[in-house]
Amino acid sequence: MKTTLRTKNDIVRNWHVLDASQTALGRLCTQAAVYLMGKHKPDYTPNVDGGDFVLVINADNVKLSGRKAEQKEYTRFSGYPGGISRISIAKVRKERPEFMFTHAVDLMLPKNKLRKLMLRRLKVVRGTEHKYPVGKPKIKN
Repeated sequence: MKTTLRTKNDIVRNWHVLDASQTALGRLCTQAAVYLMGKHKPDYTPNVDGGDFVLVINADNVKLSGRKAEQKEYTRFSGYPGGISRISIAKVRKERPEFMFTHAVDLMLPKNKLRKLMLRRLKVVRGTEHKYPVGKPKIKN
């Protein structure tokens, strides 16, 4: 049996549409990370960016399991004394729900030079209307 390695010329990128209103945040983001990395393809190669595009719709209606809606916070530290800033997930969900998805998927992608390229193919929209050339896709959940 011959082993073939994928190159940049062999890559065919498809679109995957994920509906956030039907699935929990973490489960949806792991599925999105797999599509972005290209691990669902039989010719997956770790050192080649061969993943697909992912469109997440209904980002503002995402489900959160347990008591995350009341308890979860995003924390940043500026490096200066007293420089910790916290924001609740309820506020993030209302003001910019795209951040929840990009942050979660970003932490699930490999920590290398391909990470930024993979994350560029993640598109998150609040409702069902979007401007991306998906055609008529099957909505996966």
